[in-house]
Amino acid sequence: MNLIVAADANWGIGRDNKLLASIPTDMKYFREHTLGKVVVMGRRTLESMPGSKALPKRINYVLSSNPDFEAEGCRVVHGEYELFDELSQFDPDDVYLIGGGSLYNRFYKYCDKLYVTKIDAVLDADTFITNFDEDEDFEVISESEPVTENGLTFRFVVYKKKKEGIDRSKTLRF
Repeated sequence: MNLIVAADANWGIGRDNKLLASIPTDMKYFREHTLGKVVVMGRRTLESMPGSKALPKRINYVLSSNPDFEAEGCRVVHGEYELFDELSQFDPDDVYLIGGGSLYNRFYKYCDKLYVTKIDAVLDADTFITNFDEDEDFEVISESEPVTENGLTFRFVVYKKKKEGIDRSKTLRF
């Protein structure tokens, strides 16, 4: 599984259930990575999407603790075991965790690659994720040159788990 996110210099990712900034190049990067793939999100992330609708041309999974929650165009799961059971039918390289903050923090350790758009500014965030630079299990394997757009400078950084995968026999099945 992979993770894809845009984060500011303090690892902030959103405010009031919205992205921190509008960066068209980052949206293009997101589309290029996730189109035709499987995306996994929480209910609030789905609700933050235009019209609260599934992303087109992707298989959308929504994790919700509400057993009555339904979402058009989405496969709703209600726990991590159910989620990993469902995801086991896909190539892990084709699965992307797309938010929100609690899912990123809860599941990033199950990811083999982390695609992070690092914004070189501190924005007004109320939602934060783990600082991946401080996680010894991950290392940077690529970093783009800085790009400036809409008054913000950012870089595309890819982290890879140092150990190939994790021993899932001792954790959740994926």
